[in-house]
Amino acid sequence: MDNALEVQNLNKTYTDFKLDSVSFTLPKGSIMGFVGQNGAGKTTTIRCILNMAVRQSGEIKIFGFDNIKDELNVKQESAAVFDEIFFVDVWRVREVEKAIKGFYENWDSRQYAEYLKKFELSPEKKVKDLSRGMKMKLMLAVAMSHGAKLLILDEPTSGLDPVARDELLDILREYVADGEKSVFFSTHITSDLERIADFITLIDHGNIFYTGTKNGLLEHFCIIKGGKSDLTDELKNEIIGLSITSAGFNGMLPISEIKSLPNGVLKEEPAIDEILVYISKGGGTP
Repeated sequence: MDNALEVQNLNKTYTDFKLDSVSFTLPKGSIMGFVGQNGAGKTTTIRCILNMAVRQSGEIKIFGFDNIKDELNVKQESAAVFDEIFFVDVWRVREVEKAIKGFYENWDSRQYAEYLKKFELSPEKKVKDLSRGMKMKLMLAVAMSHGAKLLILDEPTSGLDPVARDELLDILREYVADGEKSVFFSTHITSDLERIADFITLIDHGNIFYTGTKNGLLEHFCIIKGGKSDLTDELKNEIIGLSITSAGFNGMLPISEIKSLPNGVLKEEPAIDEILVYISKGGGTP
């Protein structure tokens, strides 16, 4: 199986929101960033992948296993880490293992002990006394001590200081280094993805706007800036996230549309967060 995660034509409807035929694929041995503004559908998608929300149609497979029909196999092959810890506050770090290991066939106590040492987590310390960064490392230690080959992370770096974030990114790089493990990484901190992601899936209002390589996303769009005299009616209809000021205009275009631009228009390569901002403003076509 060459893919760690396959989501095909996923649909989920709520009263005021809909995931509309969401599809993407995460190749084995890769890190995929999952991005979009608040309310775009990231958490709903993750909840469907984890079978915490029941999909209405579509297919989700983890290493070839259907996430509903083969849920027990999926739970052994994957692990989820959220932005909040769910372990009991008064547990000591060593007691976390006692509470968790019975759920996993491949739990490795030696591996857990090694991660505690590597992450400088004292076995005697209580969960409530750990810093936010230490709590994140504890959740990762648990996730990676039962042989999980897919980590699903929902905003794991939110609230972490720069040093803790850098340590987490190093952990994820090392985790996928053997080419057998993968990471699906939802975050608002797109600079983290620019450092470690191989692939990006961008969701907007329940629809997949882009899915593919990170470089492909950055090379697909171009930020343009120009004077008012350069802004034709045709160009207005093509620009994504058009903003007009007294000095001129700015927005984003697919690279394929920049050949016919007036000579005075400036062109810049975007960052991931700039792409998100322009898409959130609407307009144009991807």
